[in-house]
Amino acid sequence: MTATARSEDKLHMLANDLKSSGSEAHVFIKDLSIIGAAEELFNEIKSTGLDIDLLINNAGYGRWGELTSIGRDDYASMIQLNIVALTDLCHLCIPDMISKGGGGIINVGSMASLSPIPYAGIYSSSKAYVLMFSEAIRYEYQSMGIQVMALLPGGTESEFAKVATEKSEKLTRRNEKRKGSSIGMQTSEEVAIEGLAAFEKNKQYILCGRNNRLLFSLTKLMTRKGVLNFTGNMFKKIAG
Repeated sequence: MTATARSEDKLHMLANDLKSSGSEAHVFIKDLSIIGAAEELFNEIKSTGLDIDLLINNAGYGRWGELTSIGRDDYASMIQLNIVALTDLCHLCIPDMISKGGGGIINVGSMASLSPIPYAGIYSSSKAYVLMFSEAIRYEYQSMGIQVMALLPGGTESEFAKVATEKSEKLTRRNEKRKGSSIGMQTSEEVAIEGLAAFEKNKQYILCGRNNRLLFSLTKLMTRKGVLNFTGNMFKKIAG
């Protein structure tokens, strides 16, 4: 297994856990929100003689709040990470997968890929890109033995909410009050298990979590305006 992130300590802890269980682990420290970092990572991996059989693009972050409450540079970093780096890594890895006769790609979107989310407009738009892009390249390369799937988690126990709220004192206080409350949320492990099971079945995409699938089925009965009002009212409360 090869893993990359900007959190060196956490990556080495993961690598040690994998090695202690008898698995091989390779760590590459890289901040994929920086322009050109995806290509640097790919070249570093190739220089070690490693091959990428299954690419999992799960790096990403979001922000909650009104559009102008967050700076443009922050949004640019989000788009770079959520869209550009993901696209670059697919573009770089696919030729090698073709030459080997096959491979797999799991691109992590979000339940937010499926609806416009006021107060998280840039984030939800970036995740909508992940879903559309994944479905498109799935069709393009399926005959070449490359399996592509979009993984769409809903609320997940992770550091996401902390990152999403760190630019707002109001949101940070709200997040602190809700700390320890994970009702309706899946764990990262549950999302991973459900996602890999769907990938083994060659699913086009998977919306994780029974409750999330039920909620999405209800939105199918609404007009686009109705969905916008529904998500807008929900996230207006979240955004304070």
